[in-house]
Amino acid sequence: MKGECLCGEVKFEIEGELPNLYQCHCSMCRKSTGSSANAAIFVKEGNFHWVSGQPKISTFQKPTGYRSDFCSVCGSPVPNKLRDTDFIWIPAGLLNGVITSQISVHLHLTSSASWESELDNCVRLDAGPDSLESLNQALQRTSR
Repeated sequence: MKGECLCGEVKFEIEGELPNLYQCHCSMCRKSTGSSANAAIFVKEGNFHWVSGQPKISTFQKPTGYRSDFCSVCGSPVPNKLRDTDFIWIPAGLLNGVITSQISVHLHLTSSASWESELDNCVRLDAGPDSLESLNQALQRTSR
């Protein structure tokens, strides 16, 4: 399996079968992704190989130990070593190709965003809207 950041500067490969994914809904993961949750996998360090772009990686670390590595060109979160383990954390959204793994764990649900929910009355589109205006109209029609 291969993966890369949004701009393609940082690239990596994973050998072997991919494990199942998890989603973390904590406030730090929401802030680092700009989304409701962070989807990721862990792989053994020996199964992970950088292809290119390591000099383009920047790191932010909180005093608590929370760490975010990201591409300094496009800002995409990128893989990093999990503290003093032999595991590499990999954002699932960077993986290219078909992934047969599934999300099997949701973490920190008690700190989920107040707006995160699986509502049946949401508009669901198989592709993007025809225009920004049509998206805005759909947002206005959706009941609260």
